[in-house]
Amino acid sequence: MIVSVLAARFASLLTCGLLVVAPASAEAASRLKWTLSSPAPSSPLTPSPALPSPAPTSSLVLFRAQRQLLVLENGRELRRFPVAVGMPGWETPLGRFEVIEMRANPEWEHPATGQVVPAGPNNPLGSRWIGFLRDCQGRSGFNGQQHLEVKGCVTVGFHGTPQRVSVGQAVSHGCVRLLDENVQDLFQLVEVGTMVTVLP
Repeated sequence: MIVSVLAARFASLLTCGLLVVAPASAEAASRLKWTLSSPAPSSPLTPSPALPSPAPTSSLVLFRAQRQLLVLENGRELRRFPVAVGMPGWETPLGRFEVIEMRANPEWEHPATGQVVPAGPNNPLGSRWIGFLRDCQGRSGFNGQQHLEVKGCVTVGFHGTPQRVSVGQAVSHGCVRLLDENVQDLFQLVEVGTMVTVLP
């Protein structure tokens, strides 16, 4: 049998998981020595250099009824901020969105009158703006003081506010207000493309 012939000619040793075969003749030993001393061809299985770990993935979850904004990193809570949300009739939209624009020290344009308020302590957007939804359907409704009609496109987003007492209430026209120091922190934790989920 082939197995018995091979067994008679070679002795096998197992070392560190490699099968080492000892040749039965001096000629075979010489051939084996030449083979082992020759440079090994490059192997396609050569390990590639270590790849860097993927960057942490952040996402935002807004619990509208609780008026709480969570910053998640790889699915785990990193930060939590109190917020103000849209008033009845101007509710902050529910759904899944993503950050589409970010601005430091933004100007604010009144959506109905077009009046522009420059960056500064009296700007309704505070010191940071993080937009996540562009709405071009227009809106109309009572804003708590007067009937307000908005035509054209508006953007819904997170921003600071000089009206600190409004945080924790449903008082905005759909945007999400944070204390200015909190929106500055949030601005450092997100980027364009960060996922935003708004829950009831």
